[in-house]
Amino acid sequence: MAIWHLITSEYPPQFGGVSDYTCQLARSLAERGGNQVHVWCPPHPSDRSISAGITIHPDLGKYRAKDLRELSHKLDQFPGPRRILVQWVPHGYGFYSMNLGFCLWLWNRAARHGDKVQLMVHEPFLGFGEGSWRQNIPAALHRLMTMILLRAAERVWVSIPEWERRLRPWALGRNLPFQWLPIPSNVPVINDVAAVQTVRRRYGMKDGLLIGHFGTYGRPVVSLLEPILLALGQHSIEHTILLMGIGSEAFRQGLLQKKPELASQIRATGGLTPEDLSSHVAACDVLIQPYLDGVSTRRTSLMAGLAHGRAIVTTTGRATEPLWATTGAVALAPTGDLNTFVGLVSELCVNENKRTRMGDSARELYQERFDISHTIAAFQQADEREPACAF
Repeated sequence: MAIWHLITSEYPPQFGGVSDYTCQLARSLAERGGNQVHVWCPPHPSDRSISAGITIHPDLGKYRAKDLRELSHKLDQFPGPRRILVQWVPHGYGFYSMNLGFCLWLWNRAARHGDKVQLMVHEPFLGFGEGSWRQNIPAALHRLMTMILLRAAERVWVSIPEWERRLRPWALGRNLPFQWLPIPSNVPVINDVAAVQTVRRRYGMKDGLLIGHFGTYGRPVVSLLEPILLALGQHSIEHTILLMGIGSEAFRQGLLQKKPELASQIRATGGLTPEDLSSHVAACDVLIQPYLDGVSTRRTSLMAGLAHGRAIVTTTGRATEPLWATTGAVALAPTGDLNTFVGLVSELCVNENKRTRMGDSARELYQERFDISHTIAAFQQADEREPACAF
């Protein structure tokens, strides 16, 4: 049995992908690994009590120097060396994503306290020239923060292989282990047949299919999703398009301001409980999941569709791993190729056998590569191998 200290910028009941992932990871480490798990997170109203091997410490404050000193004092109450796994997104730790002090604090924990710091990198750093000139300032500081973090870490886990390519030069030649650790679905598969049929009756047309999208409707995805939906609305009038997730209702309203005649065809659920979301995803015949940088193994919305065995149309881009083109688990269109994307959706709508085959391949791929059990196994295997890179 090991003691894990998970440091995260968000945790339920806070919403967010990192929140969902950290919660799922904590539960799996405690349940499947038989570990003690301590989650250190910002203040929130949930219970601090120990539950199933997990203790929640909502004590991070605003990541200021005094907050970090208090955190050090509390960590020092545990036997050393402490195993610290940091859920890293640069914008998660305050100071307008430029919290250099937090990175230096982690380095100090490794160098002076002997703690074994590991990083789970969800996002590495801002790019230069991707926005206004002002963005170049945090982008530069993010590189300095990255050098310090990689100096503090003994091992780095990355949600997609592309992050290793970007991060490794900032290790400055240090022989630091990097390992790909895909993000599992954050939507449990409930398998409630009655609930699925209720969803289909509520939203589906009598003889049509249910085409779904699950996401948070941020600007990058919306820029791709809107023209796809407008095109599908014209060419697939016998089908219903179901928008699922927080932000879906506001997005639908904006869409209908441009095309009010689509009101009966495009529906939205708003936020859903995990159980309700499972039945809604399972009710869809086809999912459309475009991404500006392409499909990748950090996309939890895509993983939800795979886990539920849905036929999925998505996009390829600079972040897309080779496995997506070889498994047959999804249909792929180049990012921005509207005609190809809509054509693939239309083909799946008329070919039930292909939808079934693709759904079966999706479920199989998820179980073989992405289920949370693979994450726990990777941690266990890392422990069994030679010690990771020392400070």
